[in-house]
Amino acid sequence: MSALHRSLPSLRSAVTSRSSSLRKALQDAPHHHQYRFASRTTPAQHVRSDPMTGEFIGLKELDARSLLIQKTQSPKKPPPSQSLVFGANFSDHMLSVPWNSATGWSAPTIHPYSPLQLDPSAVIFHYAPSLFEGMKAYKDVNGKVRLFRPDMNMKRMNTSADRLALPTFEGEQLITLIKKLVSLDKAWIPSEPGHSLYIRPTLIGTQAALGVGATTDALLFVISSPVGPYYKTGFKPVALDADPSRVRAWPGGVGQFKLGGNYAPGIKPQMEAAKKGYQQNLWLFGDQHLLTEVGTMNLFVVLKNADGSIELVTPPLNGMILPGVTRDSILGIARDHVSGESRLDDLPANLVVSEREISMGEVIKASEEGRLVEMFGAGTAAVVSPVDRVGYQGSDIHIPVGSDGAGEIAKAMLKRISDIQLGRVEHPWSVVVEDL
Repeated sequence: MSALHRSLPSLRSAVTSRSSSLRKALQDAPHHHQYRFASRTTPAQHVRSDPMTGEFIGLKELDARSLLIQKTQSPKKPPPSQSLVFGANFSDHMLSVPWNSATGWSAPTIHPYSPLQLDPSAVIFHYAPSLFEGMKAYKDVNGKVRLFRPDMNMKRMNTSADRLALPTFEGEQLITLIKKLVSLDKAWIPSEPGHSLYIRPTLIGTQAALGVGATTDALLFVISSPVGPYYKTGFKPVALDADPSRVRAWPGGVGQFKLGGNYAPGIKPQMEAAKKGYQQNLWLFGDQHLLTEVGTMNLFVVLKNADGSIELVTPPLNGMILPGVTRDSILGIARDHVSGESRLDDLPANLVVSEREISMGEVIKASEEGRLVEMFGAGTAAVVSPVDRVGYQGSDIHIPVGSDGAGEIAKAMLKRISDIQLGRVEHPWSVVVEDL
């Protein structure tokens, strides 16, 4: 045996001992960046193993304290509020945070809004490791800036990231960074009623290499866009095309995650629905033609039951349904009303709240018996979107919407959520953004 081979065990022992000592010193010492180690029940994506010693090495976490801010030298003038088109104008700054599998998260940077520079072989262009969130900042009745339930967006974003083998992060850290971005660009938040700053956190894989596998590089970025009210001149109910041959999601799939790849396949069915006189798709599933979602929104149906109660129904989170923030808010408001914790005069006293499956057969039967009260979509952009007609197997099902284009429950939910978002009602869902 050579001298080199005889010395390897002692060399490994020495390196392991040195690594353990360094590891302990790092754990005991205060640091600007936070590190995680295996002994802290660390998620796998936050550690790597030294190839020689097997020692776990901590990766840098997303840390808002490391934020670098580079202000634009050429600030733009926000467009007039009356001219705003959704997603067409963007504020002066954006947030960028690169990630690498060997080092973890880099220091976050807020910098002037600018194009991304990516290699043509970047995995995002070939295998679509992409996810995003949609949230809004509002100016309340006193001029304060507020976010609405950002913790829910962070939870869903991390769930989506885990599904795509993309890096996860501490939600509160990204909320802090988004607050700083919004505070810096608060001049871009319109003050008019119904207006807001739409915020788009996005996470993509950026490794420059062909081949399907977990990306070694990723980019988290956040951009924002001023938007006007979804309904500028009152409610405009939509008509839906319920075509059983078109399926958005299925059990064991990725319908419950907010992935970029879930959206492009819905464009052509929506265009085909438009040719038939419908604005959106009502996505069905299975032999029973179960209702799942409407377009890119969650779905609610209101029925009058035999005992006279009014039932608010939404499909359950069964793996095919996106866990929408607005969906969860509507359910929370309705349940608080039912329990008496927060009664609302605009909601029925005999309301029943159900997360259950509902089929087209049940909808048709309720319509024929005069028990179909209303139907609406729910999402960040519109909060609620009333439905007045569903096309199904050659016939139209007509749904009451009232003289102003919306049912009573949809209107009550829009009012309550808007009151919380604008600070007219104090609520833990509304998070104030402090100035920089």
